[in-house]
Order: sequence, then structure tokens, then C-alpha cells
Amino acid sequence: MFKRKSIVPWALVLLVVITGIIISQWSLAWVNVEGSHYENLKTFAEVLSLIKKNYVEEVEDKELVHGAIKGMLNSLDPHSSFMPPDAYKEMQIETKGEFGGLGIQIGLKDDALTVIAPIEDTPAYKAGVKAGDRIVKINGESTKDMSLQDAVSKLRGPKGTSVTITLMRKDWSEPKDITLIRDIIRIRSVKTKVLEDKIGYIKLTQFQEQTVSELDTALKELVEKENITSLILDLRNNPGGLLESSVNVSSRFLPRGKLVVYTKGRKEDKKEYLTSNNTPHYEFPMAVLVNEGSASASEIVAGALKDWSKAVIIGTTTFGKGSVQTVIPLSDGSALRLTIARYYTPKGTSIQNTGITPDIIVKPKLKKGVKGHPILREKDLEKHLGNDMIKEKEQDMEKEQDKEMLEAPPFADVSEEEDIQLQRAIDVLKTWKILKAMPAAS
Repeated sequence: MFKRKSIVPWALVLLVVITGIIISQWSLAWVNVEGSHYENLKTFAEVLSLIKKNYVEEVEDKELVHGAIKGMLNSLDPHSSFMPPDAYKEMQIETKGEFGGLGIQIGLKDDALTVIAPIEDTPAYKAGVKAGDRIVKINGESTKDMSLQDAVSKLRGPKGTSVTITLMRKDWSEPKDITLIRDIIRIRSVKTKVLEDKIGYIKLTQFQEQTVSELDTALKELVEKENITSLILDLRNNPGGLLESSVNVSSRFLPRGKLVVYTKGRKEDKKEYLTSNNTPHYEFPMAVLVNEGSASASEIVAGALKDWSKAVIIGTTTFGKGSVQTVIPLSDGSALRLTIARYYTPKGTSIQNTGITPDIIVKPKLKKGVKGHPILREKDLEKHLGNDMIKEKEQDMEKEQDKEMLEAPPFADVSEEEDIQLQRAIDVLKTWKILKAMPAAS
């Protein structure tokens, strides 16, 4: 039994919290306090009080409140989440391109924690973790019903510490334990090289704070030192990142004042993002490589370059994440990551669930003796948002058609010579140059 003395302060705190919520909700016209929303809030308060009074063990108030908030966010789309103070700090570090962890991108597919892609040159990549692997346990704890944010928190940690993940792969008869040593994951946003015929190659791995400055350095070197005459921008397996970064990257290849992307939220308020007026852009012919791992900010760049006929898009249909998240800091050091809008390409196309369809579709081929991995896209994630420009029935039909192509080769296992998507891009740019040099018909 709880002592009366301990119940009174809690009741007062609860009363203040409920009153504050009701007043703020009323003032912002979000709910009608006389309607069903108020009744639901009253039920929530009753449950909270019953737990405090009757649960078999004493529970911290903060733990209960944070748990309730997590539940609320988890009931929304897969990209909305609650971040406790530690997780929020980790997120801030991650956007700067450096954090302690294993180097894997994860998502939920069929209620299972699934690897979307390992990041090159990281502990997970070196240990042979593959896209499509299901993580069934983390340090012996089942991942069933575990939120994405909780899983990320458990996988990350200080450099040198170990974590054991239990994986299940499509062709395995039983799960396997893999113990990995965490390392500092430094995500270098930009990788470059020069291909044949003075074709420059830039691979963007993520869109972070430093991506644009790295891209500017790379472009300057390729143009001034290598004298490139065309460019391949590789966005394959790029999971996205910062919206602002994608706009700035697009500004390097589109004229000033061009629309890159626009967003529309719940109230249909339209916000446009234009290329910078202070940034020079490059005019050489371009090909952009994309695949099912190209998501979010990658799709913004590919969509803008496609709509403005600046580049030929080559590869396979992209991931299809067409929603915008904002991070809202809270008073206790935690934060909400909340989906607030959908985004649209310059021509008004929503890629939510459908992705960017390449101009030239090139499906990679499996190497002899190498098994593929299941494809995971936005529409495979639990509770994903629908595409507001396509009927639900049509989206379901597209999902059924996708079942015909369930496997793709591990991207990292393909050499430059065997990379048929890259080779097709090279051929396109070579042809472009030849046709441009041909005399006009008289």
C-alpha cells in the first residue's frame, strides 16, 4: 500500500500537468475539451494514477511519461519517434557525421527489425552483415516489439565496447550470433574518382552538415585539376539526411532561383525551397545513379535534376520516402522527431511509397554463386504514410507487382567493371559527347 503522504504530491503534480495540457490544447484550438479528446485524456490520467497506486513495483514518474510518449509516437508513421535526452544527443552528433556504433541502417519490415544497408568500412560491413538480415536479438534481448529508436540506442555506444546481435538470414536454417566491437563511425559524405574519357565520379553517402563543403572541394578538384567534361553522381544506398543539405547540393547543378522541392503539411501550407542565389553551378552533362536504397534527400536531388532535365537518372526505382520530419526539443532535454509534411518534386510529383522512376531502368545482375537480399522500401515499413496523389488501390497493385522482384545483388560485392549501372552511365555520357560533336543536319 502507498502512504497517503506519497500520493498527495503526485496527485497535485498530475493535476497541474493535466490542467496545463488542457489549457494549451484549447488555446491552440487543437482539440475540443468538451468532446471525446478530453474524455481520452481523462482516461489516460486514470490509467496513470492506477499504475502509480497498484503496480507491483514502484515506477518512476518520468519512466511512465516517457513510455506513454513513446507509445504515442510509435502509433504514427515509422519516421516519427520520441528521443530521450541521450538519444537526442546521439542524433545531434550523427548529423555532424560521427558517432559510436556498428554502421548499419535499420528499419521495420513485417514487424521485424531489419537491416536496410550496412555502411561501408564499418564493423557491421566488415563482419558480413547484409541488407535484409533480420536482427532478432540485441545482447540476448528479443527485438520483438522493440521500437526503432530503442534498437538504435542499444546498438550504439562508446568505441571499443562490444555488442552481440543475433541475425536471421533468408537462407539460414537458424539464427546466428555475431559479436561486434563498436567503433567511431565517421561517415565521409563524398567520395570521388576519375573514370575513362574524363568522366568525373562523385558518390554521396549521406546528406549531413558537412556534405556541401566536401562536395565543393571535390568538384573544384575534379574540374580544375582533372579537367572532367561530364559527371556521374552516385546516390545509390544513400539513406538521405538533412533537407537543407539536399537543396544546397542541388544548387551546385541547377541555375539560381530554381525550385528544388516544396512541402505541404496538414494545413496545406506550401513551402518552397529554391536553389541558392549565391552559388555558382556546373553545366556539364550528368548521369545520376539511384537504387532502392536511395531515400529521402537523395530522392529530392534526383527528382529535381530529373524534372529540370539536368541529368539522366539511371538504375532502379528509389526507396520512396517522401515525408519531412522536424526535431522539436523538449524542456527535459528530450525531443520529438515528428513527420510534419510531404514533399513534392518541382513538377508536383509525390514520391511517397512510389519513389523516383529512373529514365533508364538498369537492374543489377547477381554474380555467379552470390545470393541476393530482399528489397526493402518505404511501402514495406509498418504504418507508412500513403501517397496522397495515388489511389490506395493503385498503391496496393504496385506493391503486388514488386513481389516479382524480391532480390537484388549486394551492392558492395560488385566491382567497377561488373557494375552494369555504372557502365551504362558511362556509355550514356560517352554517347552524349559524341552526339554533341556531330554536325547539325543541313
